[in-house]
Order: sequence, then C-alpha cells, then structure tokens
Amino acid sequence: MQPVTRISVVGLGYIGLPTAAVFADKGIDVVGVDVVESVVEKVNQGQPHFGEPNLDALLRRVVEAGKLRATTQPEPADVFLIAVPTPFRDGHVPDISYVETAGRAIAPVLAAGNLVVLESTSPIGTTERLSAIMAELRPDLTFPHQKGELSDVRVAHCPERVLPGRILEEVVNNARVIGGMTRKCAQQAIKVYKIVVQGECHATTARTAEMAKLSENAFRDVNIAFANELALICDTHGINPWEMIRLANLHPRVSILSPGPGVGGHCIAVDPWFIVASAPEEARLIRAARERNDGMPAEVREKVVARARELVNPVIACLGLAYKANVDDLRESPAIEVVKLIVEADIGEVLVVEPHVSSLPDSLTRLGLELTDFDVAVSRANLVVLLVDHEAFSYVDRDLLKNKFVIDTRGAW
Repeated sequence: MQPVTRISVVGLGYIGLPTAAVFADKGIDVVGVDVVESVVEKVNQGQPHFGEPNLDALLRRVVEAGKLRATTQPEPADVFLIAVPTPFRDGHVPDISYVETAGRAIAPVLAAGNLVVLESTSPIGTTERLSAIMAELRPDLTFPHQKGELSDVRVAHCPERVLPGRILEEVVNNARVIGGMTRKCAQQAIKVYKIVVQGECHATTARTAEMAKLSENAFRDVNIAFANELALICDTHGINPWEMIRLANLHPRVSILSPGPGVGGHCIAVDPWFIVASAPEEARLIRAARERNDGMPAEVREKVVARARELVNPVIACLGLAYKANVDDLRESPAIEVVKLIVEADIGEVLVVEPHVSSLPDSLTRLGLELTDFDVAVSRANLVVLLVDHEAFSYVDRDLLKNKFVIDTRGAW
C-alpha cells in the first residue's frame, strides 16, 4: 500500500466530522463530503454544526492549517471513509439508501489501489452490497467480490463505536473491529486507522464486523429493557427501582443498567431492528427488548395522566428532550415522544425545557410548544416530569418542588 496522503470522508455528521478532523490533525489532507450545503459552509468556516466537547477548537485548527476542507462533490483520494446515516423505514425495515448513494457518488473518482471503508452501522451484507454498487459503475476496476485478494479496490467495514460527548477521545482510544472483504482489505484498513487509533485494531470479516456492532448495541438494548421491566414491576409493589438495582449490582457478576423513559440515539434505538429484520424467527428476545423499550414513553404518559387528574389546572413541566444527559442530540429521543403523548392526552398546559438546544424540533413546534426557561417552568408547574438527567437539572432547589407532583424517570432526584 502506498503512503496515505489524502482521505475523503463522506458524511460530515456526528461520526464523520470528528473522524475527518482527527485524521487532519495528524497531517493528512482530508476532504469532507456532505450533501447539505449549510454543513459544508460551516465546516469550511471551521465551525461544527453540532455540539461536541473540544471539536470546535480542533476543527478550527485543522481548517486554518489547510488540512481539512469540505465540498458537496467527491474528489479523488487514497482512502474513502463512508459515515452516512442508516435509519429504518416504516415497519422497522433497514434503509441503506444513504450508503448506496454514497457508493454511487464516489465510484466515478475511484482509482486502482484505493481503499473504501464503510463506517456506518449497517445490516449484515451491506459492505458487500456497497462493493457491488461501485463495481456496476466502474467496470474498468475490479472489486473484492469479483477478484478477491487481487482486486484493484479494497473494501472494508469498520463500524464506529463512540459515545456522543466523548467522541474525540474515543475515536482515538477505543479498540476497533475492522472487517475486510478479504484479508488484504482488512490489513490495508488497519494501516489507515493506525494513523490515528491508539486502541487495538482487530481484523475479521466484513460480515462479522457488521454483526459485532449490531450485537454491541442489541446487548445494551436488552439490558436496558430488563431494567425497564424491573422498574415497572417495582412500581406495582411500591419499590424504588434505582435503589433495588443498586443493591442487586453489589453482586460481583451482576450489572443491571438504569431504567428510564425509553432508549434514544441513532444506535441503540435503531440497530437491533437490523438483526430482527435479518432473522425474524430467531431474534425473539431482541425484538421483545426493542418493543419493551419503545413502549416506555407510553408508560410515562400514563403516570403523568394519572397525576394530572388529581390537579384542578395541571401545568406540566417536561425537563429535557435530548436522548441522553448533557448533549444536544435529539435523535430518536424517547423524551420527545413522551412530550408528544402528553400533549395529545390534552390534560393541561405543557412547558418544555431543554438547555442544550436553542429551538424545539418541528415535531413539537407543530403542536404549539415553545422552549421555556428552567426556572420559569419549575415555578409555574404543579407537575414536574424529569425526562433527561442533565447536569443543569441536578441543582434544583428542593423547596421549589414542595407541593408539586414530581415524576422522575431517571432516578436523579
């Protein structure tokens, strides 16, 4: 493999942009590609379009140094890293259309000796599908599914495994699973990732890497579903679920996660459905866990409705919209679903607080909601619902909560 001098990162979202910046910081010329012009403009100004600790300073540094620039059209490079969304359609059917579009976009600029790595969490077989799409458009080149180790272009899958809020740290320090369509594909990809990755890089097949990432997220989803089910059972017996779980976790081989109002984010709330779709008869436990977690917003709504009926003029303060604490990421957030269900129940005035965003998502503004200041919301409300355990909510004056109903879905208070 020739020395890598230029990398193209396709998709400048939560994974692609930090990855591009980290490679650029190592002196690699990086071209970021995104179809959203406003994203490209912000990146070229050295400004991230989402919040992530330390990303703004890093991005500004590499853009000013001329090591990272963004464009809407792919350009030739030595390596192409694809980090585009992989959502699902109605009925939880995996949607790999963004991956397919990315493959078609880079195909015209591919050259012999190039490496293409899919980072997007994907259904099993997606990497092979990507290889086939590029081959259709470039009959002058050979790909791993055609020529194996002798292919002109190498193709691999290296799923991201980072946590929002710690992306820059984890993209460097976490171990990586690198699945090549052939042994040489994996080896070439490892050499590229070792430019920035300090954690161990483990070579395997593309399909195994795809399944490994899906399994990581399904494992956490099943554990959370177990915790949520325990919480519902505890409610029926008047037991504090967080205290019970804390005590159960004193066992050296027990590690139950925390219950909550559901599961959000683009990974855990989505990826297990890819396994279910691939093997619906076998994935019964994974499906049941997904259904339990997807059903938690309705369980919270029922608690809120029950309390509201005890009030003459309910004013309900919903605290938090992000899918997890201390981030601005609203993707697949169960808190948003809870707020929708409460509004649809038409049981009183609803106030929404989210300190990490400047405006509400369209799905809530269409319901006539507006962002409310935390102190104003808590002061006006007679029913307070904690949906996200943001640090900003941890310092609430307990005297302000006196004579109010409080529903704490996170066990933070």
